[in-house]
Amino acid sequence: MSKINLLQAINQALDSTLAQNDLAICFGEDVGHFGGVFRATSHLQEKYGKQRCFNTPLTEQGIIGFANGAAAQGMTAIAEIQFADYIFPAFDQIVNESAKFRYRSGNEFNVGSLTIRTPYGGGINGAHYHSQSPEAYFTHTPGLKIVVPRNPYQAKGLLLASIRDPNPIIFFEPKKLYRASVGEVPDEDYELPLGKGEVLREGTDITLVAWGAQVEAIEKAADMAAEQGISCELIDLRTLLPWDRDLLALSVKKTGRLIINHEAPKTSGFGAEIAAAIQEECFLYLESPIIRVTGLDTPFPLALEKEYMPDALKTFEAIKASMTF
Repeated sequence: MSKINLLQAINQALDSTLAQNDLAICFGEDVGHFGGVFRATSHLQEKYGKQRCFNTPLTEQGIIGFANGAAAQGMTAIAEIQFADYIFPAFDQIVNESAKFRYRSGNEFNVGSLTIRTPYGGGINGAHYHSQSPEAYFTHTPGLKIVVPRNPYQAKGLLLASIRDPNPIIFFEPKKLYRASVGEVPDEDYELPLGKGEVLREGTDITLVAWGAQVEAIEKAADMAAEQGISCELIDLRTLLPWDRDLLALSVKKTGRLIINHEAPKTSGFGAEIAAAIQEECFLYLESPIIRVTGLDTPFPLALEKEYMPDALKTFEAIKASMTF
């Protein structure tokens, strides 16, 4: 067991994969000797050579096109998109090729051994081109899995599970937690289940759900609510496609209230899908309307980043509104 940060946990997972799987390759912009813009792939080229960990041209469409081809030929392809904001040039390759490869061939061939890593979200003063949370675009696409860790322990276990899962996966990494989140992580290889959420704290009055970096916001809001005698149940979804509908519904049937927190804009954010699904299943149990605490329906701002973020204070105000409805 070692105390490491989220970035080091990701590096460990990649190191373990390359060591155990001779068919595994790791590639993207500057991931080779440079180790990537955040150093997630540091020293991997030194250990495994330029054929196993290498730089690509600056073309996201080309990175994923190459990844699809490599995965289709049996390689374990681990592609890095340097920032989630720049995944859009590869959108067609992901949603029309990666996601549909198995379906279009009647299971004769697939790209299930493809994992796309990409840092997402705000909190680093990256402004509108280095701060977006585009997960909702991809949750609309059958054939993909979407995974978002919140801490180093999850990052290593979920990434190893993603790499070994027989489906193409987009692994969104909360960049503001890369070095800020530190925790105990087993030195050995381990996996965490995909498609399963986690109850972080049990409560009786209201359910709060988030994923990735926003879990910290609901934890702080729950602490503030506890000072006023409000008992919050906290759930981290961990996987958005597929998401753990059963776990969340069970919680809401107990508490009767739900607040969804995510960093992406509100309109058509993944919170809308959660709200619709939970009201379908829990309508007669709800004591107040489901509330979404989210980013704003604007481009991600630089000077007003703190005002944009759905922080603990905004979440706490939503808790009070729900409890007094």
